[in-house]
Amino acid sequence: MTFNDNASVGGNSARRRGAGVAVAGGGIAGLGAIAVLLFQLFTGTDISGLVGGGGVPNQPGTESEIAGCETGADANANDDCRLAAASLNLDQFWGEQVEGYRAPQLIIVDGSTSTQCGTASNQTGPFYCPPEESVYVDPTFFAILRQQFDATAGPLAQLYVLAHEYGHHIQQITGIMQQNPNNGTGPDSNGVRTELQADCFAGAWVAGMTQQVDENGVPFMQAPTPQQISDALNAAASVGDDHIQQESGGQVNPESWTHGSSQQRQRWFDAGLEGGVGACDTFAVSGREL
Repeated sequence: MTFNDNASVGGNSARRRGAGVAVAGGGIAGLGAIAVLLFQLFTGTDISGLVGGGGVPNQPGTESEIAGCETGADANANDDCRLAAASLNLDQFWGEQVEGYRAPQLIIVDGSTSTQCGTASNQTGPFYCPPEESVYVDPTFFAILRQQFDATAGPLAQLYVLAHEYGHHIQQITGIMQQNPNNGTGPDSNGVRTELQADCFAGAWVAGMTQQVDENGVPFMQAPTPQQISDALNAAASVGDDHIQQESGGQVNPESWTHGSSQQRQRWFDAGLEGGVGACDTFAVSGREL
């Protein structure tokens, strides 16, 4: 995934907020380092107690605009700007798909910040907070994966994460979350169906991302390459419940699943990629078809 260098992305409404430094630390080798970090990255589950992270200030901090984020070239060069720029594309895409669409607030976390859904930091990973209708992402998490754990966390993988969280926003504003409340864990649970649908929504957006344009009619993005699509699918597989359980040294226990297996996450991302938003009703299929 590459932004067109001359695309205008300065109109995004993303905000930077933070009040301290939160870095995932040592003590995770026995848990499968990459699996643990990916689990946080895609699920928004704070397991900082397991990874030995320091204390995280629980305060909102100040907000500011994302500086130096005006063009597609800026988005290609900087993780913060890439996420902020992608929000324009995502909002335009979903505005065409959902009547009465209202955009979530994208918060780029600088260190840590408090939310109505708990502390946001690079230890909790990106997440969507329904009562705020806000998406929180700390881009330093991607740098940690690249620099310390030999993971690519490439541009399309990053935006898959963002698009997944936007998928939860769509579920919130269209009533899907309310119609399908949490009913526990397991391979057929509403939680798994919710997460797989968000993966599918992300795939649908990737398929349509090149159709979104700036105010001058310039497409925001170039078409993703087959390798980038493969990387996104591999990222989806990396955060399957079964893979995380295996990498953590435990038994695969489907009854404890909250997000779906690696195969399911890949399959539903691909379903959206191939069939669009209309292919994403994970609540209409039997458990065997998930």
